[in-house]
Amino acid sequence: MDELRHPSAPISTDDIPSTLPILPIVDTNLFPKMVLPLVLIQKEAIDLIDEAMAGNRMLGLLLSKRSDLDSKHTADELHRIGTVAMILKMSKMEDEKAQLLIQGLNRFKVEKFLRGKQYMQADISVLKSRNADRNKENRALMANIVEQYEKIVDLSPGLPSEMGHMIKSLQEPNVMADMVASTINAPVTEKQKVIELLDVNLRLKKVTRLVNDQLEILEMGSKIQNQVKEDMDKRQREYYLRQQLKAIKEELGETEDESVEIREYNALIKEKGLSDEARKEAERELQRLGRMHPSSSEYVVASTYLDWLTSLPWNETSDDRLDIKEARRVLDLDHYGLEKPKKRILEYLAVRKLKQDSKGPILCFSGPPGTGKTSLGQSIAKAMGREFVRIALGGVRDEAEIRGHRRTYVGALPGRIIQHLRKAGKKNPVFMLDEIDKVNSSYHGDPSSALLEVLDPEQNHTFIDHYLDVAFDLSDVMFLTTANVLHTIPAPLRDRMEVLELNGYTEEEKLKIATRYLIPRQREANGLKGRQIKITTGAVKKIISGYTRESGLRNLERRIGAICRGVAAKVAEEEVEHLTIGQKDLREYLGPVQNMPDMARRINTPGVVVGLAWTPVGGEVLFVEAVAMKGGKGLTLTGQLGDVMKESASTALSFIRSHAKKLSVDEKFFETHDIHIHVPEGSIPKDGPSAGVTMLTALTSLITGRKVKPRLAMTGEITLRGEVLPVGGIKDKVIAAHRAGIRNLILPQWNEKDMEDIPGHIQSNMAFFFTDKMKDVLDIALQ
Repeated sequence: MDELRHPSAPISTDDIPSTLPILPIVDTNLFPKMVLPLVLIQKEAIDLIDEAMAGNRMLGLLLSKRSDLDSKHTADELHRIGTVAMILKMSKMEDEKAQLLIQGLNRFKVEKFLRGKQYMQADISVLKSRNADRNKENRALMANIVEQYEKIVDLSPGLPSEMGHMIKSLQEPNVMADMVASTINAPVTEKQKVIELLDVNLRLKKVTRLVNDQLEILEMGSKIQNQVKEDMDKRQREYYLRQQLKAIKEELGETEDESVEIREYNALIKEKGLSDEARKEAERELQRLGRMHPSSSEYVVASTYLDWLTSLPWNETSDDRLDIKEARRVLDLDHYGLEKPKKRILEYLAVRKLKQDSKGPILCFSGPPGTGKTSLGQSIAKAMGREFVRIALGGVRDEAEIRGHRRTYVGALPGRIIQHLRKAGKKNPVFMLDEIDKVNSSYHGDPSSALLEVLDPEQNHTFIDHYLDVAFDLSDVMFLTTANVLHTIPAPLRDRMEVLELNGYTEEEKLKIATRYLIPRQREANGLKGRQIKITTGAVKKIISGYTRESGLRNLERRIGAICRGVAAKVAEEEVEHLTIGQKDLREYLGPVQNMPDMARRINTPGVVVGLAWTPVGGEVLFVEAVAMKGGKGLTLTGQLGDVMKESASTALSFIRSHAKKLSVDEKFFETHDIHIHVPEGSIPKDGPSAGVTMLTALTSLITGRKVKPRLAMTGEITLRGEVLPVGGIKDKVIAAHRAGIRNLILPQWNEKDMEDIPGHIQSNMAFFFTDKMKDVLDIALQ
């Protein structure tokens, strides 16, 4: 049995056994002759130490390629070359940890890992250094390392000065390389490369590179530290000198008067009539400003804040034009139709005339694009004699856009509300929040929540912008908002607004608007005089029906603009002096007709029915097609239909099957046929319950072989009991049907109240059938 060796006894390479227990280490290295403290917490590692302590106290240390000790290491995760270590001291703590003090003995290489125990074991071979004599090159490398290392010691508070003297005393090149590598701050992977180098000359060169890198980093850090210290000393010196200069001037009675900027701010604070809260905040900030030096960064922040406070219209207001007749004339001059919004504005002016302190309404203009929502806001401001301010909210997703940033942030500014009020110069402008339905929320906050306070007359008289941090009264502002759809606006925000719907225009209205507004505007925009171009009434009607398909007027104005540009080109080239554009001339300027004439004529086979749909851009005609084929009880739905529309189709089919006898339908038909329902224009998503009656009529027409009457369309939601429920967007749908050549229209009974919104000339040109039973719909629709 081998005799136990005392840890202080000298060890030769022959004393190192050929089999050693292996201890993986992370984030540290052990070099030969160096001492390293370790703390072990893994049970396998503590078992390994216990067995080593019972034997020769030796073990092998291998660096892990992983940087964690959470799980057991495998052989593939360890480097193959490491250091044989001797355990000098070992003590166990109460929390099942072990503290070690170990010393490196020699390099070794793993020949083969062994199995059989809970911890790792391996057959090893001891490695000997090569080229370790003190030749000229090695002595030169050692001298350079000593010189650089002494500089590192001087720049590193963590290294004692004695380390420099100790390195000088080393005579063995391999020992010096190992000691320097172990004490400098270098990555463990680079130190592992030093351990793996057996050629001492190459090892010295590698250590030289590591020492140079470490010294360069330390010198750079020292330089930065000195610069910071110099800057701090310079500022402190300037501060002391200024204080001394101030004291000297006070002794001599030569105190400076307030700066011109301070006096200007003082005067503005008094003139502007700030609220008590704002005045106190401004005076407090002004006192701070007087104590600052103009070159300091805080001085700029404080002066910018005072600029905003003193430039806002705290008391400046526009005088309302309360002449109701004049306001009506201005509104009629700028816009044709739009009777509901005009009526509401005139009512507000009337109330304002009778009660001066009445609060402004918060109106939401809802309707398709191009119906004049934004321009109506401008006309309202013009009619009332107020400034007009517009904020586009489309895509806004940061609450700070509304409330501003706090002054603690670099480059902070007030929100858009305060910014535009300063731009307007009055505290009672007409303030339009455009596209309020397109506000989004993000991790920056929810702008729609910030708008709750802005659009609430009971709260907005104390609106607080984060930048100003004082209350500003918005109760005199007349807020207008616009939206294409209402369902995307959060319910609490929608509840604060009075919604006025701007529906699409009829062909007659478009004709009058084009004649009165669009043609003169485009004529002027393209440099033409009144006598140089004339567009006939027939041509305008042709443009409306054949080249545009919209509820608004934007495409119509673009087409008129295209004609004006074409005529302008001919006039500029002196081909003609003036032109009259008729229907036959449109192809030259606009190309071939783009819309199919009279789409209602497409109904000529059983299973095809015209429905009506409402979209954010107005009403649309919707075709529903149904076909049957050999199969068994299958139902296929195509055309990008939403879930609600698919459920309507299933409801319609269930109703027909449950009332097969009453509808004269062969009950065996469903067992031997598959049914396919398709809604054309398949690239456009479609959803909603209003196509229920259309799908039921299409299926009944298909199964019974009865065609739908010509020029007939319908809309309405259905139930399994065969009832017809009301739907929305009736005016837009009726206008779309009239535009498509429909002359008979089936509507839910409950929507009869919406007929008062339908223009009279459309009502006189169409026949309307109101019903609340699906059986009546089929009796009316099918031949």
